[in-house]
Amino acid sequence: MTTSTFIRTCFFLLLTSIIVQPALSAPVPVKHNDVEYDITVKIDPVNRTIEGKSLITVDKPRELQLVLGAGYEVIQAESNDGPMGAGREQANQPHIWNIPFLFRHRVQFLIRWKGVLAPLDTSLDHQQTLARPVAVSGEAGTFLPDSSDWYPRVVGQLVRYKVSIELPSGQKGLVAGRLIEEHESPQSYQAVFQFSHPAEGIDLMAGPYAIETQTYQNINHKPIQLRTYFHPQISGLSKDYLDAVKRYLELYESSIGEYPYTEFSVVSSPTPTGFGMPTLTYLGVDVLQLPFIRSTSLGHEVLHNWWGNGVYPDYKSGNWSEGLTTFMADYAYKEQESDAAARDMRLSWLRDFAALQPGQDAPLTAFTSRTHGASKIVGYNKAAMFFFMLRDHLGETLFQRGIQGLWKVQRFRMTSWLDVQKMFEMVSGQPLGPFFAQWLNRSGAPAIELAEVKNAAAGSGYELSITLKQAEPAYQLQVPVAVETQQGSTIHRFDLQQAQQTYTLKLTDKPLAVSLDPDLRLFRHLAPGEAPPILREVMVNAATQTVLLSDQPEVRKIAETLASKLQDRKLHTVAPGDLLSAAPTLIIGLQAEIDTWLAAKQLSPRPDETGKKGSAQVWTLARTDGASLAIISAQDAASLEALIRPLPHYGRQSYLVFDGRQATEKGTWPMLVQRVVIE
Repeated sequence: MTTSTFIRTCFFLLLTSIIVQPALSAPVPVKHNDVEYDITVKIDPVNRTIEGKSLITVDKPRELQLVLGAGYEVIQAESNDGPMGAGREQANQPHIWNIPFLFRHRVQFLIRWKGVLAPLDTSLDHQQTLARPVAVSGEAGTFLPDSSDWYPRVVGQLVRYKVSIELPSGQKGLVAGRLIEEHESPQSYQAVFQFSHPAEGIDLMAGPYAIETQTYQNINHKPIQLRTYFHPQISGLSKDYLDAVKRYLELYESSIGEYPYTEFSVVSSPTPTGFGMPTLTYLGVDVLQLPFIRSTSLGHEVLHNWWGNGVYPDYKSGNWSEGLTTFMADYAYKEQESDAAARDMRLSWLRDFAALQPGQDAPLTAFTSRTHGASKIVGYNKAAMFFFMLRDHLGETLFQRGIQGLWKVQRFRMTSWLDVQKMFEMVSGQPLGPFFAQWLNRSGAPAIELAEVKNAAAGSGYELSITLKQAEPAYQLQVPVAVETQQGSTIHRFDLQQAQQTYTLKLTDKPLAVSLDPDLRLFRHLAPGEAPPILREVMVNAATQTVLLSDQPEVRKIAETLASKLQDRKLHTVAPGDLLSAAPTLIIGLQAEIDTWLAAKQLSPRPDETGKKGSAQVWTLARTDGASLAIISAQDAASLEALIRPLPHYGRQSYLVFDGRQATEKGTWPMLVQRVVIE
């Protein structure tokens, strides 16, 4: 999402569904209309009470709508023209004030409100937190998301703001922005934050934080204040996180441009979630303790201060910021690791896409925020690979100039896909309309195949004929094809613009084999057999059937809960003895039950990679008709229950072994590249 829509994203394994961008409510198109908030708020986390005063100043006003959540009582509401009333007739309705066009230079609104916040529920997982845009409070933490309407806000406007926070002693709070005042006494803590750039809303966080601070000198030698607001039990991690933030700021300032703010904070949450706002990221206490977070998702959140919180996506034309951030953060780290690691990530994107069923896909221009696994596959993965292909198309130098130009010209401005296209056209001098149109406006992806390969002697060499086919309507593609000889493998790029085209190569060495896009540089449908089955197929496919093998009430109840967590929808269960359909099928049972069922269905026994290792085993299996199975096998009820929280985060895996909640082994079945051997 942005400030009101929290910019969030993903990290791998556990983080696949922890850090995200989707809004808790649908994003509203915003514009900058010279709106300023001056908000004073007092919160008592023990009693969960909130009292607030909001002064809203609008220059050159047009028609406006102000909204405050239903759970609050309005004490005072007035404008330059006098009292405004409560903004509602019934207690269970939000307060809404519709302000007509005003013929004046400036108008001010003063609203005082109070209320009782919902209790903090630390048992919720990240998906449940996203599903409840609720302002919550407790001694362990307070979180007031903008989309919960916890303060009176002007709908659909970018705003500047100052927020004064008062909390009891022992609690500390913050919002995105620059800390301009801070006071602490035996009775209370007070802090004032200011955000002078146009922003999409305000999110407030508080908790029993220990604060650590470092200073970073940015690329133009300006001081940037770095802070951690950590719960006491993880305060020892502060230095490592602050050092990591410095490294990311140096990296992105050197490749994009100057960091746009005066501070950046890492804030711990009592719930297992991860949100990113301008100047800060809000991550679960348990998440922050994971060893790989500092080298993956933290950098993603820092980068969102350029893309998403620095240059704003225009949601009317689609949200490009998640794809660009994924490409320049998550994917870039894999490129730094090795070529093989980068290829594996591209394969994971294509595998995820292959798991989608008809109707689950959508054009990139339709993506605004992540609402489920299918939308992430499009808005994050496909968009990231779009930027990868754009870099291939333009070359590294021109692509980098486009990135820097986008930042320089569009900073703190609403930016559409068309604005992105125009910037890359300007720096490259190339028309990019067809390239952008086919990848942004169309759902799906090209399906390309090696239709025919012929080789013939030609004088002292060879003449190799390669026919490529793609489904209609045709994409305009530069298709990488590898030709193997005894001297090695050479990549040729064929300009494919029709449903079928034949290309001829003159070779001096005898060709041995031809492979289609072996390095996976095109976003495309993988051919049957190319995509190894993964757990995500039963997670995102709405037609998935579930087989619960156990008759033991305790085990069956746990299995139902696990299946529901994996699929996040109403289960379609079938009896163990029923014939398997063409739909993906999830099978859950105890070890002996699984082995008996596999034998009865004449399916392959458990693979060597999992055997009966650990306390539970998970693996996928492709049937001869192409349908996939996902099998979950556990020693006992406790071992099965231990999978409920961790297993949904391993959708990209083909097999796993668990010891309790810990995945001790994991992997994917190998991919089979489209390859024709020449006799």
